[in-house]
Amino acid sequence: MKFHKRLLRAEPSFRLLAKLWRISWLYVLLICLLAGVGYVTLYSAGGGTPYPFAAPQAARFAVGLVLMITVAMLPPKMLVRISWPLYLLSLTLLVAVLHMGHVGKGAERWLMIGGLQVQPSEYAKVALVLALASWFYRINYARMGNPLWLIPPAFMVLLPVVLVLKEPNLGTATIIGGIGAAMFFAAGMRLWLIVLLLLPVPYMAKFAYAHLHDYQRARITTFLNPESDPLGAGYNIIQSKIALGSGGMWGQGYLHGSQGQLNFLPEKQTDFVFTMIAEEWGYVGAIAVIGLLLVLILGGMLMAIRSRNRFGRLVALGISMNFFLYCLVNLSMVMGAIPVGGVPLPLVSYGGSAMLNVMLGFGLLLSTWVHRDSRFGESEEEEGV
Repeated sequence: MKFHKRLLRAEPSFRLLAKLWRISWLYVLLICLLAGVGYVTLYSAGGGTPYPFAAPQAARFAVGLVLMITVAMLPPKMLVRISWPLYLLSLTLLVAVLHMGHVGKGAERWLMIGGLQVQPSEYAKVALVLALASWFYRINYARMGNPLWLIPPAFMVLLPVVLVLKEPNLGTATIIGGIGAAMFFAAGMRLWLIVLLLLPVPYMAKFAYAHLHDYQRARITTFLNPESDPLGAGYNIIQSKIALGSGGMWGQGYLHGSQGQLNFLPEKQTDFVFTMIAEEWGYVGAIAVIGLLLVLILGGMLMAIRSRNRFGRLVALGISMNFFLYCLVNLSMVMGAIPVGGVPLPLVSYGGSAMLNVMLGFGLLLSTWVHRDSRFGESEEEEGV
């Protein structure tokens, strides 16, 4: 312990080594394990070849791994300084999507930047976590009881939600709202205020349904009765349930899933990638993957609890909630528990923006762990920053 403290007080190069030492390498290993599951599954989705899915995904993960370790080195002071510029940039990109975005499958969600296809709504979630943490860490518990202090962060959540809904992207908008609600609760929002905000929810839901696009209403109708249109709107979820059930206890075997290999399963490399796991590896394999996801979520929550500064706790909780909602929405969707919303399974589904967004989030999570003993924002002593 004394040697470690001496390293922190030494030259910058030694401080960097000390920070690398403080990274939870076990957590990094679990992240790599989940990415490995994704590679194996996408290899199968490509028909037993690394292209067109597995190899590009592996390359993205390699870039994401470097990004994650780099971000993990950033101290809380720097994260606070860049939080507002990142938030404003994310809003600018969301507005740009509505005017010059790339249209795909009826939605306008992507921007072409430097020849790369970027989905700004993914990065808006991480930017929102940083901005909310930057706002709330300065507010004590007494101020949290004053609604006036909650109006600015409420608008901070509503702005990206409204912009993402206009793309339209109901799944991601729901996740952004969920992240905001979790951070309000963690920051110390009073229970009576939460109840007051929940009262108009039924009326808001009715209003939102009246303004949904036709395909979004079709998703809800299909969710309630997928057999009403088995070859149209209900096809995806019916095939997903067939694949989930056909795996049985031990699965049909790697590269031998009937629904996936015969291309009955739609979007098997993105939204419905978990059904391929269940079909080929069975109930045991599916539970193992869910267990791995759960360990990563609980690990993130533990990092939030162990952080000795309010900013770090809020960032860790926000990132963990983002990952949790990713998993919850995707798994519930493919099992038919909620309407299909186009949300990928983190590090398993094919996709560049989602991959880099998740790795960026893990980098911030590891940063809170590396700097967990810092009293940033709560004391004049700012150790390790």
